[in-house]
Amino acid sequence: MKLSSRVAGPLVCLLLLTGCGTSPGTTDGPTVGTPPTSLSPATSVSPATSVSPAAFDKALHDELIAMLERDQADREGTPQTESDQARTLRLKEIIRTHGWPTFALVGEDGGNAAWAIVQHSDLDPTFQQEALDLLRAAVAARQASPGNLAYLEDRVAVAKGEPQVYGTQIRCGPDGPVPATPIRDEPGVERRRAEAGLPTLASYLAEMTTICAQDTN
Repeated sequence: MKLSSRVAGPLVCLLLLTGCGTSPGTTDGPTVGTPPTSLSPATSVSPATSVSPAAFDKALHDELIAMLERDQADREGTPQTESDQARTLRLKEIIRTHGWPTFALVGEDGGNAAWAIVQHSDLDPTFQQEALDLLRAAVAARQASPGNLAYLEDRVAVAKGEPQVYGTQIRCGPDGPVPATPIRDEPGVERRRAEAGLPTLASYLAEMTTICAQDTN
């Protein structure tokens, strides 16, 4: 199955990043850019036990933004000198040192960049799960985006072949966009999406219909 990787607009840009790369539970087609390299998915990303209170780190913010720019350039057909796996490894190092990159530490855009890199770490599902746990805690502390959490929750579930909670992982089927795996408790999905700050599933599918049509041209 092919998940869309096209992006449009600042917020939608980040939300629609989910379709890039390959994961055990989905078949997205080849990733544009540098071929995969080997990496050990067993490496723990547990942050250091003693982390000082977060103060904005401009250098780290700028590094994450630059990583995202290279990630997006890769997906738009401009080969980069680093692969998704290299970005994953660097983000692991960042998390081991700082914990999850929070709004206080790297700003909202820096946190979004870290999330997007996790979304594209499909070849390391152990890391994605560990990052998901850290992101949950950051959201509970109001230091990360509930919408980003919803997308990563679904990304990890789909990789395992499990039902999604929010219906964020969409593939372009022959008749248009469809969920990559079934949606758990579908009657309650609009409530859950609203609580996460996401648009309605109907409007999301309408947008994806346009994107899927563009991808077939």
